[in-house]
Amino acid sequence: MEKRLNVAAIWLLMLLQGAIVALGERTRDKMYEPILGASCFRRLNGTHQTGCSSTYSGSVGVLHLINSEADLEFLLTSAPSPPYAPMIPPHLFTRNNLMRLKEAGPKNISVVLLINKTAQMKQFSHELNCPNQYSGLNISSATCDASNPAKNWNPWGTGLLHEDFPFPIYYLAEKDEIEKLEKCFEKFNNFNYETHALRSLCAVEVKSFMSAAVNTEVCMRRTNLINNLGGSKYCDPLEGRNVYATLYPRKPVVENGNETVHTNEKFILVSCRLDTASMFDGVGPGAMDSLMGFAVFTQVAYLLRQLLPLQSSLPDSLRNVLFVTFNGESYDYIGSQRFVYDMENLVFPPKSTQSPPIAFDNIDFMLDIGTLDDIANIKLHALTGTTLAQKILEQLNNYAKSPRYGFNLNIQSEMSPHLPPTSAQSFLRRDQKFPALILNARPTNKYYHSIYDDMDNVGFDYANTSKDFTQLAEVNDFKNLKADSIQMKVRNVSSILAMALYQTLTGKEYTGTKVANPVLADEFLFCFLQSADCPLFKASSYPGSQLTNLPPMRYISVFGGSQESSGYTYRVLGYLLSQIQPDIPKENCTDLPLHYFAGFNNIGECRLTTQNYSHALSPAFVLNGYDWASGQYSTWTESTWSLFSARIFLRPSNVHQITTLSVGIVVLIISFCLVYIISSRSEVLFEDLPASNAALFG
Repeated sequence: MEKRLNVAAIWLLMLLQGAIVALGERTRDKMYEPILGASCFRRLNGTHQTGCSSTYSGSVGVLHLINSEADLEFLLTSAPSPPYAPMIPPHLFTRNNLMRLKEAGPKNISVVLLINKTAQMKQFSHELNCPNQYSGLNISSATCDASNPAKNWNPWGTGLLHEDFPFPIYYLAEKDEIEKLEKCFEKFNNFNYETHALRSLCAVEVKSFMSAAVNTEVCMRRTNLINNLGGSKYCDPLEGRNVYATLYPRKPVVENGNETVHTNEKFILVSCRLDTASMFDGVGPGAMDSLMGFAVFTQVAYLLRQLLPLQSSLPDSLRNVLFVTFNGESYDYIGSQRFVYDMENLVFPPKSTQSPPIAFDNIDFMLDIGTLDDIANIKLHALTGTTLAQKILEQLNNYAKSPRYGFNLNIQSEMSPHLPPTSAQSFLRRDQKFPALILNARPTNKYYHSIYDDMDNVGFDYANTSKDFTQLAEVNDFKNLKADSIQMKVRNVSSILAMALYQTLTGKEYTGTKVANPVLADEFLFCFLQSADCPLFKASSYPGSQLTNLPPMRYISVFGGSQESSGYTYRVLGYLLSQIQPDIPKENCTDLPLHYFAGFNNIGECRLTTQNYSHALSPAFVLNGYDWASGQYSTWTESTWSLFSARIFLRPSNVHQITTLSVGIVVLIISFCLVYIISSRSEVLFEDLPASNAALFG
């Protein structure tokens, strides 16, 4: 009987506990309502930290809608119940306003919410006026003058991406989420401001605590110490993958029974930037700042692959083209710095590819495709005027101005230290005599390195023609497309560039009528700006691959982080530069250089490819005893964090909190008194039962 009573008591306690938990969860759901968005996070370099962090338990602030400068002034000078969480539209998210909020400190401003209301927005760039100004050529003042808008590369930059804020900044893009906050503000906060401290107010809590602090040197030292003790990390180096491919497969020769490569093997290095950046996690389309150059780069590679004869038919049968997309260039040229370092040490391509190394002596010249903000105003840049630069410029304009093709472009030249912030600077920093040419347009992007450098910023409308993008176009095709459409602009620039390289490689002027296909540009931009579940990515993936309907994130990330953009680039370059092998069955097409693709018709095809990865990790994290403050290499790291979260709730007034605390203290004292009285009178209150009665309950 006693055992049954004990079991029943245990079950009763378990049911009571479950009911309490369920009731607690329902109560919490009524108290808090989540809001969806993206958070600013912390990055560090060799000298300081940038970005945002909440407190360890989360930062809480009373919602306050900012519609004008006057609203912000009220919050900063006479806020009645701090700390507050201002909701700021983009046109008021300026450096001046954010720095004033920063000076107000977390006691007055604990959270900042950026709301996606763009009606009055005219510009929005978080980057510096001179991007990567401390990691390029040592003549930085001549390369870019931050004090002179006419001589810097981002006149609209606020530099907020490189500031450190003592509160979290949370971005809300969805209209429903913004309306939820505005309704809460209007219902509970936007009246009787003098009584704010006396009543409950609508507030937001943001949890985005960053583990790392100070700078990369401190963070890495702490991380290494903790790892030696078997703990967790505080930060990770920014790390990704460069993607490269050669136009022709490399053919080693045999000397003394060993495979080697001719020392006079020559490459034209064609490069572009793969990544982009923004202040908020996972939100950075980079449409104009890097995707336009990337699109041109891809078209050039494919057009040359289709137009050129066999390598053995070239005047120099050992000449090739090396296409490289550098990753992490937004953070002091991570990818190109590592590429230069690897070439210096004769470990490019990586040893895992079992390919002979390529040295600087093997590079004929470099053509770096930079940002193409205004395609009608492109310049060919070089550090100094050379015969090579003049020759390439003449070839480019020969096709750009030719009435045969109707491109109607004029490519100008600038031979001076005023070089754009592109990957070529990593090569020129090593050797200013390195033959580097840069194709770059004058800056017009008012949304550089921000959440608004999107498809609208480049005027992209998906044509969705369903035509075969693997076929080259005739010069008079697609007259129905607008001449100023982004697809036609990419077609024109990539055709000009490919034709000039064709002439350089063959020694003959291109006289054909085939040009780049604007349908390929259309599909490429759709894949990277709207959805990865697109025809181009499907064709360049394994048959039946499940693709996400979100565009790939192009932030470099960290080891183990998302490398979607590198993965898709690897597949696309592999597909477009490969040669189909109709006689090789699927089961035998498993190891590089063979790769099995779905193909345009999604029936599967084996191809001979040349694409591969190389490491995009700064040499600073490879060298022992590196001087973190030297500035020789990029030192960017990303702080570790727990999951981001944000939610709104009613924050009780100070009076209510004090009353609750007081009642709790009184109840606690009374409880102690009752326990003492009951304990001291236990022999009276709980008198032992007589033996005869006790037997009945035995």
